[in-house]
Amino acid sequence: MADGDSETKSSNQMWGGRFASGPDAIMEEINASIGFDKKLYAQDIRGSIAHATMLAHQGIISADDKDKIVHGLNTILSEIESGAFEFSRRLEDIHMNIEARLATLIGPAAGRLHTARSRNDQVALDFRLWVKEELQRTEKALTALIAAFLDRAEEHADTVMPGFTHLQTAQPVTFGHHCMAYVEMFGRDRSRVRHAIEHMDESPIGAAALAGTGFPIDRHMTAKALGFAGPTRNSIDTVSDRDFALEFLSMASITATHLSRLAEEIVIWSTPQFGFIRLSDAFSTGSSIMPQKKNPDAAELVRAKTGRINGSLIALLTVMKGLPLAYSKDMQEDKEQVFDSAESLELAIAAMTGMVRDMTIRSDRMKAAAGSGYSTATDLADWLVREAGLPFRDAHHVTGRAVALAEQKGCDLADLSLADLQSIHADITEKVFDVLTVEASVASRTSFGGTAPNEVRKQIAWWRARN
Repeated sequence: MADGDSETKSSNQMWGGRFASGPDAIMEEINASIGFDKKLYAQDIRGSIAHATMLAHQGIISADDKDKIVHGLNTILSEIESGAFEFSRRLEDIHMNIEARLATLIGPAAGRLHTARSRNDQVALDFRLWVKEELQRTEKALTALIAAFLDRAEEHADTVMPGFTHLQTAQPVTFGHHCMAYVEMFGRDRSRVRHAIEHMDESPIGAAALAGTGFPIDRHMTAKALGFAGPTRNSIDTVSDRDFALEFLSMASITATHLSRLAEEIVIWSTPQFGFIRLSDAFSTGSSIMPQKKNPDAAELVRAKTGRINGSLIALLTVMKGLPLAYSKDMQEDKEQVFDSAESLELAIAAMTGMVRDMTIRSDRMKAAAGSGYSTATDLADWLVREAGLPFRDAHHVTGRAVALAEQKGCDLADLSLADLQSIHADITEKVFDVLTVEASVASRTSFGGTAPNEVRKQIAWWRARN
């Protein structure tokens, strides 16, 4: 008897205290998704109303039953939004929670709502609607971020700063031009959002479990009612497709990477060593021990959230990579990744938009740094090609000698005397000093997409017409 008691105790320990009733409790815990998919309540109700309306229109259910269903669903919507609705883990998911409450409210008519559909196409519809709405919010958020950069670019089209490669001073550019680089990046992100919406703009409802249905439904009617361009064309693909979620996460990862690169620059630029910008108090924190500190915490957190978003993409790719057609329960693991990434991305874009609008640009520090590191060396080489007729490789060599001489003298290229320069190459004339200032360097870069202030303003105008 003692051995038996010991064995029972050991077995319960294996299940763990949380699962007091053994395997049944574990199955309920692993199977339930209501903890996260309740976020889809509005989409589930919207889809059910469209489905019931179509069923009545096709004569599959009565108009009276349809009216009861619609009224009951609207009542449930109000209960959820007011906080009065009680979600049950025993009912597994948002779909069964709503269906059970509907049965309590309207009786047997509730059972007719599930005619000609399955939870497979129902969840595909709800999730697709949610992702589409989130993409639309992301598009608006990116448009606001682009607008913030356009304003700063216009304000600083003439503000000279160092351009970097390898984080080493390369050539002078303008801060306006640098801002427009991010406009291009976030503009591509917005294009990806728009393409993702276009790719997913098909209604899954009516695909049923995987083979369609024998009821005379009108899938074009429900697609139109739900704002889709049309219905999906293959019922098997419909219930097993999560490309729209993967595409959302892919877009989110690329966008977050761009936000992270910007965040890194903000962190660097706000250091005393650079001092290019000053962040507002709204996006900074102090130190608990060092009173002089002003930390760019918002930028750092934006940078960190990229890891979460990238992780979500890899997680869902891994979930989907080995699944046979059509539906598998593995797909229940799709939503938390998307929900978390959507929240992180939305917050990151909003924070970055605020930082871009609020930060103070220290033009004096940018200009002082723009001429460091012999940033106009390329301008000297170009001048030697244009004015002295040297092949570029020879001009490159001459310029290298000039930089070495400036380093030896502890001065900038523009501070070398004409005699100094002519000692390196006799064909150099007084006119060379017209290109050795950072302002002259920037003004000369007039090629399409270049950093010349007038060219920057052209690009700003082009974007304003399209933003």
